[in-house]
Amino acid sequence: MQDIIYLDHAATSWPKPPAVAEAMVNALQQSGANPGRGSHRMAVSASRVLFGARKSIANLLGIHNANDISFTANTTEALNIAIQGWVRHGDHVIATMAEHNSVRRPLEYLRRTRCVEVDYVGVDQNGDVDLAQMQRMFKPNTRLVVCTHSSNLLGSILPIGEIALLAHKHKATLLVDAAQSAGILPLNVRQLEIDMLAFPGHKGLLGPQGTGGLYIGPELDVQPLIHGGTGSQSEAIEQPLIRPDRYEAGTPNTVGIAGLEAGVRHVSSLDPAQIYQHEWGLIQHMMNGLSSIKGIHMLGPKPDQPRTGLLSFTLEGCDSAQLAFQLDRRFGIAVRAGFHCSPLAHESAGTTASGAVRASVGYSTTKDEVNALIEAVQELANME
Repeated sequence: MQDIIYLDHAATSWPKPPAVAEAMVNALQQSGANPGRGSHRMAVSASRVLFGARKSIANLLGIHNANDISFTANTTEALNIAIQGWVRHGDHVIATMAEHNSVRRPLEYLRRTRCVEVDYVGVDQNGDVDLAQMQRMFKPNTRLVVCTHSSNLLGSILPIGEIALLAHKHKATLLVDAAQSAGILPLNVRQLEIDMLAFPGHKGLLGPQGTGGLYIGPELDVQPLIHGGTGSQSEAIEQPLIRPDRYEAGTPNTVGIAGLEAGVRHVSSLDPAQIYQHEWGLIQHMMNGLSSIKGIHMLGPKPDQPRTGLLSFTLEGCDSAQLAFQLDRRFGIAVRAGFHCSPLAHESAGTTASGAVRASVGYSTTKDEVNALIEAVQELANME
């Protein structure tokens, strides 16, 4: 592949640590059998791969029992399990205007099919959620509060601890979408009193695509989304109650999960707090550089405010998709343009008509790469 400046980490982290590919190759060659589907040595070895990954993730996220983590193909699947498996006919759900379509679409599906009521709490242009409005939205039938930990458009970090207090005060369950925070922000489900947490393996945890997971608090009885073989209680007609088998029907992505554990180990060795500081510093540098370019409008928190490692922006008079195309073709810089599967967040930011360009950094991004983006945008702005 030709040289590329990769600034699309909010979609998928790249490049992965070398240990990720090594772990995947080793799993394919040494543990290529089905975990939990036999007692021979290769099946046992495959089961150990899953067990080891579960333990590493539990340690990173402050989860007491690793079996409360179920592996999924991505955050979207995890969110669908949580939402569709917990919300009942006639329930009320509160979400925010910062949510990704992986939350909004399942909720709107339940609105159509289960008569579920859904309210979305407003966020301002900085991405701050209106907690007073959220407080007013609770009803006697409010069963679930869903919120992203960090907006994938605005980069704002939502106050999960305060939202958890509100939800639990009203006897509601809290589901957190950690697509932009797992591995990037310090995150402890026990300290924050999170009931369910959906996370990707391929972003901040530095694992391969096709990996993710869902933490479900031990006191919750969430109905499984998929029914089928688990290798356990095969004589039973119903899906087993034991975890994680209840939510892991079918052959798992053992090779991918081996890579995920290697990514998690790498993140743990670096420390999410240090990763956050590195990414935050790069985004501050990016904001400072872009602010001097005429016609640039930046979304999300102001300079020096907390935010994750992404910055969305528009250039007056230039279509966002065209700007991203030119950055790729002329300068070899990979960014994301459009609506980022978050139309409600664009509505809050006032960019529904234009979309935005999103540049996102990772643990391996350098200041030189950020400078290259600033210089390229400056050159393109001069052409407008």
